Amino acid sequence: MIMQHKLALCIGVAMSASSLMISTAALANEEFRQHEAHVHGHVEFNIAQDGQDLLIEITAPGADVVGFEHAPENDKQQQTLNKVLEQFNQPKVIFQLSSAANCHLEQSDITHTLGSDEHHDHDHDHDHDHDHDHDHDHDHHDKHDEKHQDKDIHHDHDEHHHSDQHSAHGSFSVQYQYHCDDIAQLQQIDTQWFKLFPNTKSISANLLTDKAQSALELKENNTRISL
Repeated sequence: MIMQHKLALCIGVAMSASSLMISTAALANEEFRQHEAHVHGHVEFNIAQDGQDLLIEITAPGADVVGFEHAPENDKQQQTLNKVLEQFNQPKVIFQLSSAANCHLEQSDITHTLGSDEHHDHDHDHDHDHDHDHDHDHDHHDKHDEKHQDKDIHHDHDEHHHSDQHSAHGSFSVQYQYHCDDIAQLQQIDTQWFKLFPNTKSISANLLTDKAQSALELKENNTRISL
């Protein structure tokens, strides 16, 4: 709980700093805030240290990580997602902490909001036998109209589903919690994020430790976080 509280403070500090750069009018616009919170090519690291414990949180757009922001639509996209989830389950591939600090991963949490690829079709066109030809013709006409109405509704539903699926801003959220035997020796954190996910152009790293708080921007040629 202490680490989660400190991480929340770290995020709060970052948001406060960012808010100074945004006008009051823009802040009043919810759509603007949502757009600013999700920028392709930009990832956020929030790092909080408390005593011997270290927490690293990653927030990244789906486009940066897997190249799309909707549920996988084919085998290739599903394989890409599976590969990424495997990478996130190996934090040593993403982050290298000072070896002298002897930090051990205690817990990890990986989530994404790419949605679901499940889709259900509903067909309400059922035929029934009738004793009279007139009734049959009348019912057939009604059924014919219902069938076309159902198709129109189904078509509209599919288009709405497709539109929602591709307009959604799917993202990844990852947390790693470490315990370090000698936190004083934790001098730096190096990241391989840019090599693993080349769609990312910049990373905002927000840092809150027992000694200080800071914020820096990482680039492909500047991937070290100094503590």
